Amino acid sequence: MSTPPNPIQATSMRTHLCGQVSPADIGREVTVCGWVGRRREHGEHLAFVDLRDYSGLVQCVVDDSVDARSEYVVRITGTVRSRPEGTVNTSLATGEVEIGDCNVEVLRRADPPPFPIDERADGVDESVRLQYRYLDLRRPRMQKNLRVRSSVNSAVRSAMERQGFVEVETPMLVPSTPEGAREFLVPSRKSPGSFYALPQSPQLFKQLLMVGGVDRYYQIARCLRDEDLRADRQYEFMQLDMEMSFVTQDDVLEAVSEAVLSAAEAVLGERPPSIEKMTWHEAMDRYGIDKPDLRFGMELVELTDIFATTEFKAFAGAGSIKGIRVPNRADEFGRNQLDRLTDRAKSLGAKGLVWLKVTPDGLESPVAKFLSERETKDLVEALGAQPGDLCLIVADQWSTTCEVLGTLRNDLGRPPVHEGPYRYVWVVEFPLFVGVDTTTGRPKPGHHPFTMPHPDDVDRIETDPLSVRSIAYDLVLNGWELGSGSIRIHEPDLQRRVFTALGISQEEAASKFGFFLRPFDYGAPPHGGFAFGLDRLIAILAGEENIREVIAYPKTQSGSDPMTESPLEVDDRILAELGLRVLPSTN
Repeated sequence: MSTPPNPIQATSMRTHLCGQVSPADIGREVTVCGWVGRRREHGEHLAFVDLRDYSGLVQCVVDDSVDARSEYVVRITGTVRSRPEGTVNTSLATGEVEIGDCNVEVLRRADPPPFPIDERADGVDESVRLQYRYLDLRRPRMQKNLRVRSSVNSAVRSAMERQGFVEVETPMLVPSTPEGAREFLVPSRKSPGSFYALPQSPQLFKQLLMVGGVDRYYQIARCLRDEDLRADRQYEFMQLDMEMSFVTQDDVLEAVSEAVLSAAEAVLGERPPSIEKMTWHEAMDRYGIDKPDLRFGMELVELTDIFATTEFKAFAGAGSIKGIRVPNRADEFGRNQLDRLTDRAKSLGAKGLVWLKVTPDGLESPVAKFLSERETKDLVEALGAQPGDLCLIVADQWSTTCEVLGTLRNDLGRPPVHEGPYRYVWVVEFPLFVGVDTTTGRPKPGHHPFTMPHPDDVDRIETDPLSVRSIAYDLVLNGWELGSGSIRIHEPDLQRRVFTALGISQEEAASKFGFFLRPFDYGAPPHGGFAFGLDRLIAILAGEENIREVIAYPKTQSGSDPMTESPLEVDDRILAELGLRVLPSTN
């Protein structure tokens, strides 16, 4: 992975960055500033000081004892020279040289840090690292990640501006919206009892910018959602948000692809290939998930026809029978492990799981005796199974079969995020509606209720809503959903039909969405947009499994900040000024 170049940053206090002292500087007097990484004394009159700043580390040789301990801030002036023969450090960018005849000036003494400021800190409890985040940030890993983040942001901005997009800032204090995730509310001092919300996204405002004729908008937007935290989710997150007028889906995908591939090129040093595309149905059918990881095989294989006339009761009459092949791993799974796999499948909604080990003599499985010779032969051939492979089969309705095997595929085959190639894929044609609300009997929206139905399916909105596709699309990288978008409904009649299908009356629509829909009556262009999570993209490009490692000041998984000790209680006087009081928790 390439890292952004660091130009020499001479100031009145230094001539060079530590990591940029090179053989070209041999014989030159230089001054460097930074933190003491290590100090090694050889006798009374010789000391070696490893000095570190964000650019790297350089060895400094002091011909005297030096009072500069770990993490002291110092300025060192000396002459660059080649390291003595046999002492070159090939693992260090500055390993061919050292600074000799050094004069050391202590700029600030330091207490001993609570953990080592190097990669050994990876083993330190995360809450301790976050409590002392300002020290954690000194580590090379964190310095690299923050600069990867800066490079991605810069590349995204450049790509959007090359394509004629205009950066527009949208409000941070917005009205509470009735749809979407849980919001953070902000009380209004001027209007007691009333609240703003912090934006979950700029969705409504960016669409109104299209009504306003902006044509191409983008923003690196801060968004906030009061959702449970996990490896790829924080309360606060950054996204590349964009909207375009007079476009089709392909126009949006092309613009976003340019930004994403430019960001990857800025970090990796080479441009990834064009992003492939598949429909939602194909993704579910082949990978069992709508955010497929394409870096490994183990695709779901359709087996329903093979068992169309089977006498095996578990397969007879099943709507869908699919299987996956786990190559060369049959010997890893004893009976206990296979029982755990079966329990896992059941916990995901399957009635059961059929496993078969392929041996040179045939199939080893409790169900092998129930399969005909033809079924056995066709099964092995369809899965491409070889001796040593483990085959897993689920028989159920199509959605359950896909989802269960898709999860097992990821459980058994998915590599760490930093391994293998970077495989982007656009997933398109998501269902407009997903399932039925058991309370209202109405279909539930798959995206938001302003998503354009697929033109070929519009006639079925009232008669067969669950079969209607949308012009909605997700961008996926290595099994992580980066973001989603859609072409928006801009025609009032079609919007009313979708609202009616969802059970939203005209009165309710006016109450919930009136401020957003009314401007459309003044002439809304056809438009569509997208937003993707920059934190997730940056984490993958930096080789991190958790977005907290690419955010300067993240929250813990419980939502707290050990460094600032927030969230904190607020003084009663402040609450009274806002017309608030705290009630006992009901949780």
